[in-house]
Amino acid sequence: MTSLNHTRRWATLALSLILFAPWCTQAQNVSTPKVRISTSMGDIEAELYADKAPKTVANFLQYVNDKHYEGTIFHRVIAGFMVQGGGFDAQYKEKKTRPPVQHEGRQALAAGLKNTTGTLAMARTNDPQSATAQFFINVVDNAFLDPTPIPDGDPVAKFQYQGRVYENVARAQLLNAPQLFGYTVFGKVTSGMDVVQKIRNTPTGAGGPFPTDVPRTPVVIQSITLLK
Repeated sequence: MTSLNHTRRWATLALSLILFAPWCTQAQNVSTPKVRISTSMGDIEAELYADKAPKTVANFLQYVNDKHYEGTIFHRVIAGFMVQGGGFDAQYKEKKTRPPVQHEGRQALAAGLKNTTGTLAMARTNDPQSATAQFFINVVDNAFLDPTPIPDGDPVAKFQYQGRVYENVARAQLLNAPQLFGYTVFGKVTSGMDVVQKIRNTPTGAGGPFPTDVPRTPVVIQSITLLK
């Protein structure tokens, strides 16, 4: 009887592992979805970190599902900095967007995401809470775009920023300072960096309402699709 019960327990455990394994794989896929960015210069594939920047990734994927990016261009290309797109069509008409997504830069930074070469981050205005659909791909390490961590305490006993030291600063004042938010990283290129390099090195000049940094030959995002 003991031997039979022992056998049954192992059989139950084995069945549990078999049932659990697909769920585990599915959970991993959900937390790291992959997309293909098809451009007029070639395809770029990237993984998105939904476990580290969940609202940002959900926002991006909603634009993907809505086919928002089809026909948009990389309208800002700076070879020593980044390539930015997703907001304007080939006639430089800005596409309508949904309300901004909540800034998740500090959360993503705490989870290990930084503005390093090949990472995707949300573009925005000077208002940290203004990111909608536009994104950029870092083509070099851009540490100055990372959010600034705020030390513990309230007030914060000592805080250093750009070579200056501040003492006894209200925590809320630092948390809400626009210049300390940085930019939210939410993904990274997994293949197609050669295409990113082509975009990075394309000749630029004036275009539409932009006086500089616009590719002379439009670099069009033909589609962004979620890879199953």
